[in-house]
Amino acid sequence: MLRSMYSGVSGMKGFQTKLDVIGNNIANVNTVGFKAGRVMFKDILSQTTGGVTAPQPGTKGGVNAKQVGLGVQVGSIDTMHMAGSAQTTNNPTDLRIDGDGFFVVKLDDNQQVPYLTRAGDFHIDAERNLVTSDGLLVCDENGTPITLQSNTVSFSISNDGSIIETDDTGQANVNVRIGVAKVANPEGLEKLGGNLYRTTLNADNRPDLGGGGWVANDSTLGSGAIISGQLEMSNVDLTSEFTEMIVAQRGFQANSRIITTSDEVLQEVVNLKR
Repeated sequence: MLRSMYSGVSGMKGFQTKLDVIGNNIANVNTVGFKAGRVMFKDILSQTTGGVTAPQPGTKGGVNAKQVGLGVQVGSIDTMHMAGSAQTTNNPTDLRIDGDGFFVVKLDDNQQVPYLTRAGDFHIDAERNLVTSDGLLVCDENGTPITLQSNTVSFSISNDGSIIETDDTGQANVNVRIGVAKVANPEGLEKLGGNLYRTTLNADNRPDLGGGGWVANDSTLGSGAIISGQLEMSNVDLTSEFTEMIVAQRGFQANSRIITTSDEVLQEVVNLKR
């Protein structure tokens, strides 16, 4: 008799998690490089109240099993890595990856396994390092932090990540290329906050992402070209999020009604003997 109540409780917990994910998506609708999440449900193991009977040819037919479901649970919380829309800023250090790759960043030069990010709002600090908004060092194709030459007066960034530096004599040189890494399973990356991802055992079978060779605009790897002067915006679709929010709210209400109805049934049982 109480199975329906516990099923309703599991449903409320599941839809609460879904509302949490939707709320986070909507909160990050303007976060550069943010990837929306989604919640997928699966049923809990059903209780079998009657077994299966095999058919007996010429005598009687078979009987199906009798099973009662025990509720729902969260099957997965996926990160959707579809590309977000492009925003033109005309700032040369604002970069967007037109593909499936990630920028490679480090806290310091001693960090072995770098972090990954899709947020390309970079800056030049006082030491002429290319850094993120939080001060993390942007790395080249070999994992070395990028530093502009001391005599560089201007620079531009090409599609393959090459930083074309013009020195005080007017000479243009390419000394470094921005690294763009690609993982086998982007959904397996772990979110760290601050638009950062950390590789996991299910994201790529290379613990250090290969230790280098992170080339942008590589047609073989499919890492994607770098577009200077643009940023990748969040891929959150407000229309879908509000629709899912309504569905989650109604699901939460319906499961609460299940609990209320189960409570009324229990009250009737208690009041049978007066």
